[in-house]
Amino acid sequence: MSEVSKENSTFARIDFKETPLEKGEYENCDFNNCDFSNTTLSEIKFIDCRFAECNLSLVKLVGTALREVAFKDCKMLGLRFDDCHDFGLCFNFENCTLNHSSFYRTKIKGTIFKNSHLQETDFTECNLSASIFDHCDLGRAVFDHTILEKCDFRTAFNYSIDAEKNKIKKARFSLPEVIGLLHKYDIQIEPAG
Repeated sequence: MSEVSKENSTFARIDFKETPLEKGEYENCDFNNCDFSNTTLSEIKFIDCRFAECNLSLVKLVGTALREVAFKDCKMLGLRFDDCHDFGLCFNFENCTLNHSSFYRTKIKGTIFKNSHLQETDFTECNLSASIFDHCDLGRAVFDHTILEKCDFRTAFNYSIDAEKNKIKKARFSLPEVIGLLHKYDIQIEPAG
């Protein structure tokens, strides 16, 4: 069976649980209000594509290529980005729900996460250098031996980062959320006066 090659195409309001997306390469394509939940996108290449208002929860991403892909207003629960093809892995997220997803050992420098939910997301051994977490909820997200150098957490909240187990040189934080760097010490911080 030959693989498809689609360029400059738009896919709107398609339930891919009923008709799975064909394997192949999709370049400069738009996926709008589509349901991919519990399907497989394994071994498919997405280059310069945009996903808007899509449900991608529990999608299988084994060997999936995501190169310069934008996700906006998407539901993306439990995704294993660590299963993606690592060559050229590059994406950004805006207004997305990525709870319970995994970026384990991925190299995704400069990734932009904007207004997104990343609760209980696994960033263990991930290289996130110079990434931006703009107004993101990082409640119970896991940072363990993660490279966070030059990351911007100034508007992020609910994070708990162990500065001794992660590389945070030149990362940016703001008050009062910066106390998320002290959670492991189980100390009480009270206002002065």
